[in-house]
Amino acid sequence: MAGSKAGWTTDLMREVGTLHATLEAGGDLEGTMKTLVDVPVYEFWPMGKRMVGADAVLRYYTHLIEDFIPRQIGYTMIEETHSETALSQEYIIELNGPEGPESHRVLGVLCAAKDSPGLLGGERIWGSEELLRQMIGPIWDELETIEG
Repeated sequence: MAGSKAGWTTDLMREVGTLHATLEAGGDLEGTMKTLVDVPVYEFWPMGKRMVGADAVLRYYTHLIEDFIPRQIGYTMIEETHSETALSQEYIIELNGPEGPESHRVLGVLCAAKDSPGLLGGERIWGSEELLRQMIGPIWDELETIEG
């Protein structure tokens, strides 16, 4: 999933990554999907799971936007870094949980598409299994295990 530098600059990566994150946070499902290649790859760490393809990613974002984001009390960006091939954003997310407010830390790395400057090839997300299960929702059981 790692991108190459062909056609990408740090400014373009930051622009596309920021657009993607803004559309996602704003609940724009169609706009979010338009920032991705036809066959995006999403990896979830440290569990070593992934989803591949627009159908799976669309179902992920549908759940995220319709069910997960409305449970958010708020979020704070801790740090953002970017290069020609990735935009990394670390957050603390606060959610309405079954027993009251919950606080979770998550790191998302948006990856440049190798052969499609201006589109993202996917994302690598690090968080607790508890948080990732909530984010991924009903397609958790469909995730592939990453071997090796």
